[in-house]
Amino acid sequence: MRDDLGLLRERRFASLFGARTLSMLGLAFAPVALAFGVLDLPGGDAGTLSLVVACEAVPHVLGLLLGGVVADRYPRRLVMFVGECLSLTGWLGIGTMLLLGWAPLAALCGFAVLTGLAGAVVWPVLSGIVPEVAPRDRLQPANALLAVGANVARITGLVSAGVVVVLVGPGWALNGAATVYAGAATFAWRIGATPRPGREGGTSAIGELREGWQEFSSREWLWVVVAQFALLVLAWQGAHTVLGPVVAKEHLGGAGAWSAILTGEAVGMLVGVVIALRIRPRRPILVGVLLTGLTAVPYLLLGFGAPLPVIVLGGFLMGLGMDVFNVLWQTAMQREVPPEALSRVASYDAFGSMVLGPIGVLLAGPAATAFGARPALLVCSGVIVLSCLLALLSRDVRTLRAPEQVEPVAEGEFAAPVDPAT
Repeated sequence: MRDDLGLLRERRFASLFGARTLSMLGLAFAPVALAFGVLDLPGGDAGTLSLVVACEAVPHVLGLLLGGVVADRYPRRLVMFVGECLSLTGWLGIGTMLLLGWAPLAALCGFAVLTGLAGAVVWPVLSGIVPEVAPRDRLQPANALLAVGANVARITGLVSAGVVVVLVGPGWALNGAATVYAGAATFAWRIGATPRPGREGGTSAIGELREGWQEFSSREWLWVVVAQFALLVLAWQGAHTVLGPVVAKEHLGGAGAWSAILTGEAVGMLVGVVIALRIRPRRPILVGVLLTGLTAVPYLLLGFGAPLPVIVLGGFLMGLGMDVFNVLWQTAMQREVPPEALSRVASYDAFGSMVLGPIGVLLAGPAATAFGARPALLVCSGVIVLSCLLALLSRDVRTLRAPEQVEPVAEGEFAAPVDPAT
């Protein structure tokens, strides 16, 4: 454990840790504040919230493949910095409109598009930049430490967002998130020069996407789990961004209750990454896929009308399972995929996983109106469990093994030489 924590004494990794942690702190404000800010607008309902969230989700998904090409072609520190600045602008715009009491739907959707594009830029770069600032033999501890910081930030942000939304309104929460993104951008810049991972000219964006697809499609365990997540996220997006807040407002008291459920999830994530720091399963993908089944638990409990403390416990279990999976998954990709293609493969991962998410968001509002939010949540839970069972049919998912031992790398040998001009 002491050796693992020693990574935080490395300036470049510590700067990445700061950028990632502050980015998650800002993001933690946004879901609670946006959901209840939109629902509190004159005429705001589940359908309105579905539209705004979809305007964030669609460009996020559609921009991921291009984001992967960008992150494999340009210095990843620079790409991350630009993404954090886009988030700052988007959330500041929405928060300011809510504070001014002037929030036309078209303008909300426009700034939501900007935040979605920011996610499309930042998501692929995260997988690729970790091997540039951490030794190869310490990738799993590095991923786990980043997740620890992210989840501490998520807990802090969710608790703070609930208090701010209840006491002074969602506008201040979103402006607070924008301020924190400014700090994240500063830390991203402080990572220092990182190598230009792509080749110097010659290959078009389409050619690079084709190369990334070959790396992605040649690994059955990878594309099967991504297909699983396409189905899982279809259900999760509708449940988490629309149906859950609607049930919380109608039956559990509003923003405070939903914030408590999300906080339970964040605490579970923190416990999950602490576990992930220590475990070394021989079949990491099998263990990870089994744990993703816990994602269904809080939505099943919400659908059956369980008491709030029980639902918070369900959120805890979901968070624990998902973050152990995330650490194992990121580490497996960083070990198995060539570094020069890692961000493109990560973009195919993210694109495939999220491509059906906007559909889930758009269906959630009408489903809540037609059948009720609770029955719709039960359907979402069933889809999540089904996705896990289907993934386990793959032999590669069940049998992919972690290496017995990764050869230690001397300090300074884990990053490619950098171009001082970058």
